[in-house]
Amino acid sequence: MSDSSAGETVRIEAVSGGSTDGVRREDEGVAASERDGATTHLPEDFEVLLVGPTHGGGIVSYITEQRARLRDRVSVAVHDSGAPPAGSGIRRALYGLVTALVALVRFATRSPPSLVHVHTSHRFSFYRKGLYVFFARYVWNVPVLLHVHGSEFDDFVRTEARLVAAYQRAVFGACDEIVVLSEKWKDIVATRAPRSKLRVLPNAVDPEAYRPDPTAEEPHFVFVSNLIERKGVTEFASAVERLAERHPDEFRVSVAGDGPLSDRIERLAATHEEVAYHGYVSEDRKRELLAEGSVFVLPTYAEGLPIAMLEGMAGANAIVSTGVAAIPEVIDDDRGILVEPGDPEALADALEALLTDPDRRTRLAENNRRAVEDEYSWTSVVDELLRIYATHARP
Repeated sequence: MSDSSAGETVRIEAVSGGSTDGVRREDEGVAASERDGATTHLPEDFEVLLVGPTHGGGIVSYITEQRARLRDRVSVAVHDSGAPPAGSGIRRALYGLVTALVALVRFATRSPPSLVHVHTSHRFSFYRKGLYVFFARYVWNVPVLLHVHGSEFDDFVRTEARLVAAYQRAVFGACDEIVVLSEKWKDIVATRAPRSKLRVLPNAVDPEAYRPDPTAEEPHFVFVSNLIERKGVTEFASAVERLAERHPDEFRVSVAGDGPLSDRIERLAATHEEVAYHGYVSEDRKRELLAEGSVFVLPTYAEGLPIAMLEGMAGANAIVSTGVAAIPEVIDDDRGILVEPGDPEALADALEALLTDPDRRTRLAENNRRAVEDEYSWTSVVDELLRIYATHARP
């Protein structure tokens, strides 16, 4: 899970000892339940420990929001599991290993919480997080919730390596519940985990953080992402070039983010007046761009449930994306257009369809804003998380 990385690097103030914040008392919980529509109560001393990295991209963004929105409802702390630095090579591997070992020692020496909520991606992330699952389950004997992220987790669980598959089954077997992002991901993870343990809980955004501009009339295509091959950067640039040949000066494009393919976007902006490349932007600027846009474009090859797409929907954008992973469960004909990944011609046709049909563009945008408010807001996700926690609360 690496979306939202076009904005600021996120850092969480990690809790390495037993300190927590946001304690919710039983008597205070009644008012909170009535306010938020929740019907669950947690014991006064119930503590949730979130395990995951505290600096980086997508998972960090999720943990940051999760902690902020839970802290008034339940006692919550964050344990920094560490993450290897960007890049590759033996130095990166050694640094990542040392960081992981230090984080595990800190984890093992703190006081046990009431429940451990572990956030994991695939490969090295999963190998490390599995150790947290085992320690919490078999040493602390507390409930464990494993939250699965990662655009390539499907390939990871389909591995034919017997040792890896056995480790996956052991980790999943030690969990009390496993959270996945969509029904498709539920089917994928069920090849290694008991289906009875799987719970679908989509990613979420705060729609109130996005203020769409209702006066904007010019078609405005927005691409906010890491500029890497997996996100379809090359296909997007080619599609824009095709669209500019067909409809010169009839639209504008904003691109934000950086990465190894930023030079492709720089060349596109240099040769097309319609295109503005903003580079790496702050979180506030990212939200402004999405609120100014009319169509959010994500021609990705692989995703979980992209938060960037949900953010585009919150900004009242129609969506043009690809039919991979959980995206088709969110985007239907009333919310956008899906094309095959790696097909710039089909992508250009989809952009043209929305460029030339303003009524459709507006209708899809309005549908998406409502969908985020009704289905993908943090309010509903937090209520569901609290219900999950309550089912595992011990007397």
